[in-house]
Amino acid sequence: MMRGEARSYAAARKERAADIDRWLTDLFRTATAQPYGREGRGGLGAKSGPPGYDRGPDRGPDRGPDRATAPEERGIGGPQGAGGGVALVAVGSLGRAELAPGSDLDLVLLHNGRDDVARIADRIWYPIWDSGVGLDHSVRTVDEAAKVAREDLKAVLGLIQARHVAGDPELTRAVREIVLAEWRAEARRRLAELREAADKRAESSGELAFLLEPDLMDSRGGLRDVQAMQAVAAAWVASAPGPRVREAYELLLDIRHCLHLVTARGTDRLVLQEQDAVAGTLGLLDAEALMRRVAEAGRTISHSFDATWRTVDRLLSGPVPRGRRPLADGVVEQGGEVVLARGITPRNDPVLVLRAAAAAAEAGLPLAPATVTTLAAQSPPMPVPWPDEARDSLVALLGAGRAAVPVWEELDQAGVIVRLIPDWERVRHRPQRNPVHRFTVDRHLIETAAGAASFTREVSRPDLLLISALLHDIGKGWPGDHSTTGEIVARDIGARMGLPPADVDVLATVVRHHLLLPETATRRDLDDPVTINRVAEAVGSREVLELLAALAVADGAATGPTAWNSWKAGLVTDLVRRVRSVLSGTPPPPAPTLSPEQAALARHGGGAVRVAGTSVTVVAPDRPGLLWRAAGVLAAHRLVVRAASAASAGSTAVIEFSVVPEYGSPPDPATIEADLRLVLAGRLDIEQRLARRTRSLRPPRVPVAPPRVNLLDDASSIGTVVEVRAHDRPGLLWRIGRAFGDCGLDVRAARVETLGAEAVDVFYVVDRAGRPIDDDAQRVQVREYVLAALR
Repeated sequence: MMRGEARSYAAARKERAADIDRWLTDLFRTATAQPYGREGRGGLGAKSGPPGYDRGPDRGPDRGPDRATAPEERGIGGPQGAGGGVALVAVGSLGRAELAPGSDLDLVLLHNGRDDVARIADRIWYPIWDSGVGLDHSVRTVDEAAKVAREDLKAVLGLIQARHVAGDPELTRAVREIVLAEWRAEARRRLAELREAADKRAESSGELAFLLEPDLMDSRGGLRDVQAMQAVAAAWVASAPGPRVREAYELLLDIRHCLHLVTARGTDRLVLQEQDAVAGTLGLLDAEALMRRVAEAGRTISHSFDATWRTVDRLLSGPVPRGRRPLADGVVEQGGEVVLARGITPRNDPVLVLRAAAAAAEAGLPLAPATVTTLAAQSPPMPVPWPDEARDSLVALLGAGRAAVPVWEELDQAGVIVRLIPDWERVRHRPQRNPVHRFTVDRHLIETAAGAASFTREVSRPDLLLISALLHDIGKGWPGDHSTTGEIVARDIGARMGLPPADVDVLATVVRHHLLLPETATRRDLDDPVTINRVAEAVGSREVLELLAALAVADGAATGPTAWNSWKAGLVTDLVRRVRSVLSGTPPPPAPTLSPEQAALARHGGGAVRVAGTSVTVVAPDRPGLLWRAAGVLAAHRLVVRAASAASAGSTAVIEFSVVPEYGSPPDPATIEADLRLVLAGRLDIEQRLARRTRSLRPPRVPVAPPRVNLLDDASSIGTVVEVRAHDRPGLLWRIGRAFGDCGLDVRAARVETLGAEAVDVFYVVDRAGRPIDDDAQRVQVREYVLAALR
């Protein structure tokens, strides 16, 4: 977005506010100067409205009282009056002159007790309603307005920034003075109320920087947080937002302005389907560029918001202790913050910035804002390669775990991280437009490193674990597969940090294969020797294996709740155990046997089912079509399969499903068990029931990528591996399995996983003779049948 374009939107908002002011001033003059007559409400026709106003399609024609009760239709006359003793005051977005195209008007009619104020109000409100503009209005005396402000947070926030529009300016001045004086006098109580409201907004609306569809007003880091900071400044407790926050605020106002233009309505939620259009209106390349700007603005505001509340807490909590406690060389604690010791300057000490950051994280304290500013402005460039102390300080910072995240954010906001690690710029604020991910790329990296700190005592090289966690997705800033590009970037960064060549090789290997364990565990048959040998060959050493195992847990947990669970953790643990045996030269573990619980179920002979919460276990004699028929029963009961694994132990098949209700409460487990037993006994045709359900399903509301079916060569010695990627929907597993059955294939093993709305399913299939597929025509047929089933 060009700076001129940004200014034009700000100018448009101010110009519209000025136009509204003139229109309201005319309404006010008419209302206070003319009696009611046959010319219409306030002397204006029903079609009158603010200049240039274009009513959106979702605005109703009348938001006021029933039109039949209008004053002139009731025969109520009004006295000829002057504008004395009454004033029209703008609050909200009009009061701040930030009126977007779809914004409502927030108005207060102040008066000194005039008997005709109700008639004056009707003459103003009705033409506004008739114009189609949304209106939030009230009529108060100065004392009434002050009383409401004492009890209502929204009212006091509006009156703090109230702006006089028309009438008696002394009334506006009086109410602002009273409200501001009481706001300052009651700062301790009212600011606690303000903070509680902000926390509730954040809990309800999430964090702006990390949402796929953020609420520009109410999300944490959104417009209301800046307005809250302005209210804190009005209480004379903290400074007003600085220039970086004001710039971020104006950007969000511009985005909201364009969102109103694109949608032709007053909405604050930036939904996925509107993001490309909003980006184009702003002059940005695409939705990703837009969301990167949104993330940057949201994090800037959130960072300042947190600093504001630290200031509030410090100033309102009483005298600050004067003592200084040494934390590290040149670094001390003072007043609950980390500052530089007296006489210490970073000008000749490039490592001081990392030493101070590590000290702050290890002490669980914030870096003082003035200290961060000094370190950012005066620290010399870090020598390349880094001295050992710098690398040790980085590892100490990351090793502090969760306490490292806010300290890292402080350095990042000040531009320090990009100077230390130039490649960080490519992932900074980069959105991940996937519901599985809850953070931008850069935030995900530091969150992963913080999580990896819990495993430093379980690996032989905790320093390499923390650094690889910090860099594992660094390749997402470059084109191509991020694991491949990440390996190259990690080599450069490792050398820059001064790691020995052997350590650089380990770091690069871990970054290259950071997805190897979770993807293999969830998408390959762990009983297949080919699977285990290939992982062992890629890993190469037990040192790398243990680093990858710890990173898999930290990475999955930092990604989001759908990316890591006990099912996946168990599979990864099993894979690591098997690969460790191969790397150590010990015999591979024996073929799996039934667990005691599964063996107990298998004694039923014809098949048995257990439903326990979100877990469904089926143990039955192995037969073709068992997996997909069981999946069909679950789909018929409106259960969504989030994960599944199927394997054989001798002649017995074991299928483990992880399910959640499609909506509402879970169905009765007894009913599910009964239908599964009927299917196992061949006494229930689930296909007809599911076919009816499939016809009633609605297609996705937003475009989704086409499905993909790949047959992977040389991935297994026991069957042909078919990998299916598709948009998840009810009955998907049933349709895929039925397609295999139509091709005359049986599923020997399966790994099914749902990541957000994306299904990632892997099947080991064989023909009726139990052999992999080697006929080219049949391979083409399988792919076509499965694709057809997905459409």
